[in-house]
Parts: sequence; structure tokens; C-alpha cells
Amino acid sequence: QVQLVESGGELVQTGGSLRLSCVVSGLTFSDHAMAWSRQAPGKERDIVAAIDWSGSRTYFPDSVKGRFTISRDNAKNTVYLQMNSLKPEDTAVYYCAAGRGIGVYPHEYRYWGQGTQVTVSS
Repeated sequence: QVQLVESGGELVQTGGSLRLSCVVSGLTFSDHAMAWSRQAPGKERDIVAAIDWSGSRTYFPDSVKGRFTISRDNAKNTVYLQMNSLKPEDTAVYYCAAGRGIGVYPHEYRYWGQGTQVTVSS
């Protein structure tokens, strides 16, 4: 079956950095666009980064543009989210997702991981 397993979430101070990883199995990784999404308590789930199958196209909303980068290693079936200059409002559960095309909305992604908690202390 398809599995997406995130790791790397932890408690970090404001201004710090984290790198999240997501290892994918059970599907042809290089055929899928990948995304990172987050959901804070009481808020909707939003896409914070997305990358196409080749890594040549990416998407970031304004809230994280210039602070977050997304990359992928198709040989390792892994997608990464590098988060810099973290703010308390970045606190959320971060999810990895896979879909057929790069999209900006969660419903555009078919497969999801279980999430990893990122907490940014002020």
C-alpha cells in the first residue's frame, strides 16, 4: 500500500530552522507531484509548498515565500521541506502529500502522511 512517512518535526525557537523529510513507498514517486501542507488547531489545512515530478516547478504561498524551500530526491523517494526564519505562527502539524499534478489546494492531492508536529516557541 501507499505510505508517506514524515519526520523532522520538533520544538524550535523563533528564528530557527528545521528540515522535514518524507519518505514515500507504494507508488511511482517520480510520477507524482509532492506537497507539504500544515494544519494548526482550529484552522484549515493549507498547502505551504509543492513541487512537480521533476523538481523544476515549485509553489509557495506568500506566508512562507522566501523562508521555505521544497526539494525532492527521486532516487531516494524522498521530499524535503527546509524551513528557515521560523515564526510562532508556523506552529502546526505538517503533512506530506502526493498527487498527479502540482496543485495549490489540499483536495488536489490523493495520498497523505500521518503528519509531524512543528512547534515554534516565542
